[in-house]
Amino acid sequence: MPSTRRTVLGFTAALLIGAASFPGPALAQSKELVVFAAASLKTALDEAAGNWVKDSGKPAPKISYAASNALAKQLEQGAPADLFLSADLDWMDYAQQKNLIVKESRVSLLANRIALIAPSDAKTTVTLAPGVDLSAALGQGRLAMGNVDSVPAGKYGKAALEKLGGWDKIRDKVAQADNVRAALLLVSRGEAPLGIVYTTDAAADPKVKVIATFPEDTHPPIVYPVAITKDSANPDAQAFLAYLRGNAAKASFEKQGFTVLNKPASSS
Repeated sequence: MPSTRRTVLGFTAALLIGAASFPGPALAQSKELVVFAAASLKTALDEAAGNWVKDSGKPAPKISYAASNALAKQLEQGAPADLFLSADLDWMDYAQQKNLIVKESRVSLLANRIALIAPSDAKTTVTLAPGVDLSAALGQGRLAMGNVDSVPAGKYGKAALEKLGGWDKIRDKVAQADNVRAALLLVSRGEAPLGIVYTTDAAADPKVKVIATFPEDTHPPIVYPVAITKDSANPDAQAFLAYLRGNAAKASFEKQGFTVLNKPASSS
C-alpha cells in the first residue's frame, strides 16, 4: 500500500473528532441534546454551543462531528440525534427523502467558500483560472481533499477543478480523506503540499494559508442546511435550533468566515 494511502487511512480514522463512530447505548438512553454536524463546523459551532450553555443555563449539547455523508448514513441506521447540520444540500435531501428529519424545521443556515491551501511557510503561488494545472505546484506530493464521491468539500473541489479544466491533470495525485478536517490536517502537518478545504477551515488552522479561492461559479452553491431529526423527543432541540438562527450564534459563524443565510428551505 502506498505510503500516502497509509497516512490518510491511519490518521483520518482518528480525526473524525471522536464523532464518526456510532453513539453507544448509554448515549442513546441519555436525555442530553445530541447534534450531528459537518466536520467543517467544529470551530464555529463549538463556540456557539458554549455561548448557548452560558446564555440558557442548559447542559452542553453532545456534538458529533464527521463528514455529512457519514452522519446521514448513521441517522439512517438508527443513530440517536436531535439535530443534523449538513455541509451540503444533497445529504440533507437524502435525510429528508428517507424521512429522517422534520421537513418543516429545515433551514438553509450558512454559506461557505472553498479554497486552495498550502502550509503557512510555503512559497507556492497558483492562479485558479481556466486551464489551471496544479501538477508543478504539487511536485511529487498529493492534493489533499475530502472524498470526491461523498464528502461535500471533496465534491465541490472536484467540480471546481473540472469546470476549470484541471481535474484530469491531477486526478491521480489526489489524497482523499474521510472529511474536510482530515484533508486540512494533511496540509497542516506538511504531509501534502496543497489541499482543498473550506475557507473557514483554513481560518481555523494557523499552520496553513489560503493561496487561492475558487470562483463561486465553478461549483454548486455551498449551503449548510440544518433540521431537527424525525425521532427527536428533546425539547431543547427546537431551542438550540432557534439559538443557531439568532444573533448570538451569527457572530460566532461570521467570525469564522461563514455567511449566515438563515432561510427556510423552499421545497425538496
